[in-house]
Amino acid sequence: MNRIVKGLAGITGISLLSLAASAQLNWNKDGNSYTMMENGAIVQVSLPTMAKTPVVSADQLKMPATTGGGRFGGARYAFSADQQIVLLMNTHHREYHNTFYTAQVLDRTTGKVTAIGKGLKDGYLLNPELSPNGTKVAFVYDNNIYTQDVKTGAIARLTADGTDKKLNGWFDYTYSEELFCTDGISWSPDSKQVAYWQIDISKVKTLYMINNTDSNYAKLIPLPFAKPGEEMAAAKMGVVNVATKKTVWMKIAGLPSANYLTRMDWLPDGSQLIVQQLNRMQNESRLVLCNPFTGLSKVIYKENDDAWIDVKSFWNRGTAGWDWIENGKAFIWASEKDGWRHLYRIGLDGKETLLTPGSYDITGITGVDEAAGWLYFMASPDNATQRYLYRASLNGATGISRVSPASLPGTHSYTMSPNGKWAQHSFSSYQYLPASEWLSLPGNTPLTEAESIGKKLAPNPAAKTTSFFKVTTDEGIEMDGFMVKPANFDPKKKYPVIFTTYSEPFSTTVNDGAGIGGRRGGFFNVDSGYLFMAVEGRGAPAPKGRAWRKAIYRNLGWINANDQAGAAKKIIRWPFVDSTRIAVYGGSGGASTTMQLLFRYPEIYQTGLASSGVPSQFLYNNVYEERYMGLLPENKADYTRVSPVTYAKNLRGHLLIMHGTGDHNVHYQGEEVLLNELIRYNKQFMFMPYPNRTHGISEGEGTALHKTTLMANFLKQYCPPGGR
Repeated sequence: MNRIVKGLAGITGISLLSLAASAQLNWNKDGNSYTMMENGAIVQVSLPTMAKTPVVSADQLKMPATTGGGRFGGARYAFSADQQIVLLMNTHHREYHNTFYTAQVLDRTTGKVTAIGKGLKDGYLLNPELSPNGTKVAFVYDNNIYTQDVKTGAIARLTADGTDKKLNGWFDYTYSEELFCTDGISWSPDSKQVAYWQIDISKVKTLYMINNTDSNYAKLIPLPFAKPGEEMAAAKMGVVNVATKKTVWMKIAGLPSANYLTRMDWLPDGSQLIVQQLNRMQNESRLVLCNPFTGLSKVIYKENDDAWIDVKSFWNRGTAGWDWIENGKAFIWASEKDGWRHLYRIGLDGKETLLTPGSYDITGITGVDEAAGWLYFMASPDNATQRYLYRASLNGATGISRVSPASLPGTHSYTMSPNGKWAQHSFSSYQYLPASEWLSLPGNTPLTEAESIGKKLAPNPAAKTTSFFKVTTDEGIEMDGFMVKPANFDPKKKYPVIFTTYSEPFSTTVNDGAGIGGRRGGFFNVDSGYLFMAVEGRGAPAPKGRAWRKAIYRNLGWINANDQAGAAKKIIRWPFVDSTRIAVYGGSGGASTTMQLLFRYPEIYQTGLASSGVPSQFLYNNVYEERYMGLLPENKADYTRVSPVTYAKNLRGHLLIMHGTGDHNVHYQGEEVLLNELIRYNKQFMFMPYPNRTHGISEGEGTALHKTTLMANFLKQYCPPGGR
């Protein structure tokens, strides 16, 4: 199907946005029950009793030989509104962020199972989606959009212009990696139309990777990949009529090759589409209403930022769709316009009402109870390492109130029912092992007291050696940190430190959870004898305000590395820290930071372990780099100034570099550019390429053990453990 990535099936294996697994909860429309997989069957669980009712038996989920045989593995499933039709999707393989499925439809009234896509060349489908009325399944195959009639099995092709360079209903690598776009089709509420993205990559240049190990002759692996300043994918939004097979293109202002279409949804009544458009610099967001019958559009809401604007799926990780309220007359929207990430009610007329006022950030939208007038969201105004559930009124008339109990300091998460009355609540902290319960809202009452978190809490053994701290740099930047001490820690001795770092905008490192320190020693495969630490500086997506997160604009890799070094400068003065044995480890963006610290602060860090890093900002993808660094060529000097390779000549310590040659995210090419620079200045280092491994360096027999052993030996040689 997708020949542009042909040949990678054997070496990929990382899917950042994997879809639901066997624990998937499918909420029913009323919000008072859900279905889930259990013991090979689909059962319905009713709230608040938690009574289970069989919906589809394990025998019904046995796939007949005529549809390929085997058993439904529970990768994804979806019901029609009357629950009589079930779409069953088994994962066949993944390529980058795209999941290919084999799919079947089960008619519960007759017991008949029908294969979706049967007769197509390979039958592996992208994004199968059941129509709201349960009569058809839409899917992507060979770069075009198809439907199949559930009863007759008849297949119809809705688009015919798809090619390896023109992708209908799915996305190029960068769209899925950085904008979290993975499903490029959406049925209209009346099941008569399908809205879809079309991604034109005809002008995107091709990066070549090489597979040296799977055959006698090396294989080139082409990957269309836009780098900073280069031609990018051009996106259009179309609506195809299922009956006529004619597409109406949405007339959204601006060149498709100079803007991104990041989100799309139907209004609940199906009368219009709403689309979010970002300009290439990603500092202007426009919300556009589009007529699906004429293509005419109008901008109803616009926002600008001096740095960049984050899409919802970035900070509310992986979420899709729109947060509609008032039967589609308004929706919930987030903005940092007042210096904090807050939620607003936006009407279709563009008028806004602030719902979450105050000097704090919301970190996620959890749910809405319209009947009671409540909006639920995650925040932590007083401790950036923790997360709690809060609520605010939907009319903006009252302030916010905390729902999570004060007796449980730490990290909370909630999976809430569509009606906002029930929630699956999970909790963990460095002091307690993870526990979960079911709650009724707004009272925050456990459905079963015996099964409540309060009854199940168990101390975390790692808490005895784990602590959190704050450190203030000479620049006056206060940073959160954690420390895990050896079990036999002696305060009269001095110990080596291993700093774990990421420090870029994708994720935080210092989080109050049960695994905060427990995996550190095991991860490095080293014995006790180290102080494991992490500190969180500016640029990390911590809930400390817009200025904190966006301080790194046009300084990605510079300010965040400075903060890491500024904190370490204070820490190495602690009486039990051995300033002559300071190591730092990071993967991906953390590897880039590790390089920066070894190259620019050799007086602090003697040892560094860098896995899958970006040595040059010129070589990563355009969406990420241009979001944080601005455009080329005008910002070329900034790109050069913040790239680790610029300072490679300053290396004095011991550096271990690890990278997979099949890394389609952060390319192996960058490491060879860095190696050349290190060689040029006769800088000695250790380098470990992992053949055909991707970004996480996880595939292949023995890989995990080899990598941890390599790091352990490197640390023991250059940063030996133990108190002295």
